[in-house]
Amino acid sequence: MRDFDNVLGGETITQVAWVVTDIAATERFLSTCFGVRAWTRLPDVRFGPETCWYRGEPADFTAHIGLAYRGAMQFELIQPVRGVSIYSEFLERSGPGLHHICSEPADFDAALEAASAQGIEIVQHGDMFGEMRFAYLDGAAAGVPFLELAEIGPNMRQMFERIERDS
Repeated sequence: MRDFDNVLGGETITQVAWVVTDIAATERFLSTCFGVRAWTRLPDVRFGPETCWYRGEPADFTAHIGLAYRGAMQFELIQPVRGVSIYSEFLERSGPGLHHICSEPADFDAALEAASAQGIEIVQHGDMFGEMRFAYLDGAAAGVPFLELAEIGPNMRQMFERIERDS
């Protein structure tokens, strides 16, 4: 088994994410189960080939995103709506379900280097508006479909803090 702690550097899990076919239904279910008061919906978020790669090739896809918090834990819902991505692949292979956990390593680049050095595949990676770099690692060896590593910029962090207050 690969040593994911060396990749994470002992960081905490900051997010749990599901890929879904009906974002509204999953919001209702998780709100009931966990007492989440409000979700922030980001419809039609586009990931383009200039800033996103999937399985080594430029990616072009769109997804609806739902975000909420329960305490300090961020919940993310992803509903793919166009194009091929790690999300559409997951739905096709497994149906809706738990997709990834996310951690924010202190040194994003070093964490990616550690993953590569251990032979852990980076399935999808990109940059959102210069405010968030992300990489999805194949987590099958750890019993998780994917592990996301994220580096959050100040504007994205402010948005997350606002969503947390509203949740």
